[in-house]
Amino acid sequence: MTHPRLPSTGELDLEDRSALRRVAGLSTELTDVSEVEYRQLRLERVVLVGVWTDGSSADADASMAELAALAETAGSEVLEGMVQRRDKPDAGTYIGSGKAKELRDIVVATGADTVIFDGELTPGQLNALEKIVKVKVIDRTALILDIFAQHATSREGKAQVSFAQMEYMLPRLRGWGESMSRQGGGAGGSGGGVGTRGPGETKIETDRRRIRERMSKLRREIKDMKKIRDTQRGRRLQSDVASVAIVGYTNAGKSSLLNALTGAGVLVENALFATLEPTTRRGQFVDGRPFVLTDTVGFVRHLPTQLVEAFRSTLEEVVDADLLVHVIDGSDATPLAQVNAVRQVINDVVREYDVAAPPELLVVNKTDAATGLGLAQLRRALPDAVFVSARTGDGLDRLRSRMAELVEPTDRSVDVTIPYGRGELIARMHAEGRVDVTEHTETGTRIKGRVPAALAASLAEFVTF
Repeated sequence: MTHPRLPSTGELDLEDRSALRRVAGLSTELTDVSEVEYRQLRLERVVLVGVWTDGSSADADASMAELAALAETAGSEVLEGMVQRRDKPDAGTYIGSGKAKELRDIVVATGADTVIFDGELTPGQLNALEKIVKVKVIDRTALILDIFAQHATSREGKAQVSFAQMEYMLPRLRGWGESMSRQGGGAGGSGGGVGTRGPGETKIETDRRRIRERMSKLRREIKDMKKIRDTQRGRRLQSDVASVAIVGYTNAGKSSLLNALTGAGVLVENALFATLEPTTRRGQFVDGRPFVLTDTVGFVRHLPTQLVEAFRSTLEEVVDADLLVHVIDGSDATPLAQVNAVRQVINDVVREYDVAAPPELLVVNKTDAATGLGLAQLRRALPDAVFVSARTGDGLDRLRSRMAELVEPTDRSVDVTIPYGRGELIARMHAEGRVDVTEHTETGTRIKGRVPAALAASLAEFVTF
């Protein structure tokens, strides 16, 4: 049943307000045990729950479909998806206590062991919901943090994810029964009374103290690793080689596009957040100028603030870029909403660094999988975009030309004769610039070509007359 856009007064008819509407097509029940073995994960059986406060019914269903994809990426089996229409989430249980009891019945009927909410729950909501539904309850933020924890590979990435998880976990520590409220001090046992109320701390307090200590240690480690990364980034910036950053919604095909443009062998996987670490590869514009292309972590609506902070290493690549190649999934149901979500995060980052946003080149990818009507609508909405298929190669030549047009040359034309004892300069010219002519003379190697301005200045003494 499709619902009209919510009225501005926020008034909802009684039937819509009380309904937990089932979202069709989300079940991912497995048909073959080999699928379980392939995933190599202990699958959790989950029910998804969303609260629809504004926008259209299609928007609500798209948000739930994305939550289902996130749950699958985390290794879960989606049994059911439910959406409740409200003017705003309930302060106590997010969906209201009556609906929480209905949710308990759904959990029992499906045999689910976890409920995932499409939003960020407060510690109080989390605790209240678990008491009612009597299975594990997590929210969208915890789910995304879990996916990042599974996929992070570098030492810095793992440290950043651990820090983000602890920052999220700290106010949400909770436990069942007396074991979480016993005090460790005093002379007696846990039965209360005289002699049991001496100095000490509860188990939760102990856990919080240990988490804070671990966070302090991680903060120091990340700071040290950032110094190394800054040094590496500084070298790239000093080289005058153009820097291009690929940004876009998760699973838009950024890694596939990087592979197509540079011939790199970066992991390509049809899953959300397959790329977490910034990956940099070298490529060439159509005019022969070199550039470095950086694949960044995929953006997502309502990206947890902890991760925006934690993956600053990826976002710094965006700030430093000479050009942003913004990749859009042309086959997605709501591509323009994804464009807005990515732009919002980028604007937040450049505002924080107080720099101007780099020029943006919109690239609609997966044209081979998109419908003709969908592509026609995107061409009208995004008239300056380049339409490509990284899989088939269609449109890539046009994309390379547009990239070269938008990144102004910063190199210089040179004609130099390098002494035979200065082979390192010849190597730099080949690595950082474009060599057009090479000629061996009595005094050295004569080279004509184009090199970055900084390198051209260091070659001034070898100019051929």
